[in-house]
Amino acid sequence: MEVLKIATAGSVDDGKSTLIGRLLYDTKSLTEDKLEAIERSSKQKGYDYLDFSLATDGLVAEREQGITIDVAHIYFSTNTRSYIIADTPGHIEYTRNMVTGASTSQAAIILIDARHGVIEQTYRHFFINNLLRIKDVIVAVNKMDLVDFSEERYNEIKTDFQKLVAKSDYESQNITFIPVSALKGDNVVEPSTIMSWYKGQTLLEHLDKLDTKDIYNSGKMRFPVQYVIRPKTAEFHDYRGYAGKVYGGEIKVGDEVVVLPSETKTKVKEINFNGKKYKSAARRSSISVVLENDVNVSRGDMIVKVNELPKIEKQFTATVSWMCSKELTAGTKYILQHGVHKVLAKVSAINNKIETDFSGVKNNVNSLTMNDIASVSFQLNKPIFFDSFKEHRTNGAFILIDSQTNNTVGVGFIK
Repeated sequence: MEVLKIATAGSVDDGKSTLIGRLLYDTKSLTEDKLEAIERSSKQKGYDYLDFSLATDGLVAEREQGITIDVAHIYFSTNTRSYIIADTPGHIEYTRNMVTGASTSQAAIILIDARHGVIEQTYRHFFINNLLRIKDVIVAVNKMDLVDFSEERYNEIKTDFQKLVAKSDYESQNITFIPVSALKGDNVVEPSTIMSWYKGQTLLEHLDKLDTKDIYNSGKMRFPVQYVIRPKTAEFHDYRGYAGKVYGGEIKVGDEVVVLPSETKTKVKEINFNGKKYKSAARRSSISVVLENDVNVSRGDMIVKVNELPKIEKQFTATVSWMCSKELTAGTKYILQHGVHKVLAKVSAINNKIETDFSGVKNNVNSLTMNDIASVSFQLNKPIFFDSFKEHRTNGAFILIDSQTNNTVGVGFIK
């Protein structure tokens, strides 16, 4: 079954956890013990409704404060596909968590409280979805029950958000507006009988009908080698295969390819998966490849088509989301991991800090603090094989690792 990964974003009390809980409840994805716990807790608090946020907020501090602090991944299925939802916190101090949750998602849900409309946090959430090139964004105007299910109020919010969309440089992004009441269940799984003026799909109907072929990265074919397979058994004595995942395009038997960094040219002889041979493999396929020539290929190398070479350089500029309490400064060295490839990288310059409300950039910045997003230039000790993030979402991203603590301190998107 197809899997669709979704990131949620919204300000405090916009109802993200309640919306996800409602999805789980209405799709009968909650276990009996979880449902009993929600019913029991809701009664103890004196609610005349079920507090669905308890289905996702797992930390004690989250339940006590009624907010989401860390990224939680929630799983459920319909007859059409399986879903993984990244429930991310909405506070500005958790920007890094929002980036983390959205980094592996193919679609996003931005919640807006119908009472408050488009606010500062909405700008930040939409900015992050643009930064990460999330193609399908659903704007769920929630708590419509608290504005008397007003079509006029919904249209006001829709107009305000479209002004924000006009500031985006992601022209092929799809924006869908849906008025919902997560608490009451209107337009989440079942159509609203009260908002008869809304003629579109419910939230789940829209998610079920998203074309995943259009969502996934469709750049040039990239095959980073994760493992060299040498069984050395009697049956496969001379077998040498290269295992990895196909990103971007398609790979076929007979394709002329180049192995990087050696730039050795050869052809694809076999494509194998689970003991069977295939003539081709589509993007996102995990396979092993056998080449016609016995060339030197190691973990971290990359196989590409001869007419689709990436950039091979030792320096570049990227948009960096800083995730560490220790400041980033020019001259600092980190381990840069690009796919399975690791190199030593030095911060050569902090060019500017990017304001997440689309207001522009701040120049003359000497350092980055946690949750800052900025344009940063790097110098590497050896070249990597990359594309710009806008052209190739997988091959244009990397993480920064502190060599002393081995912690991931930042994530970057190559320009």
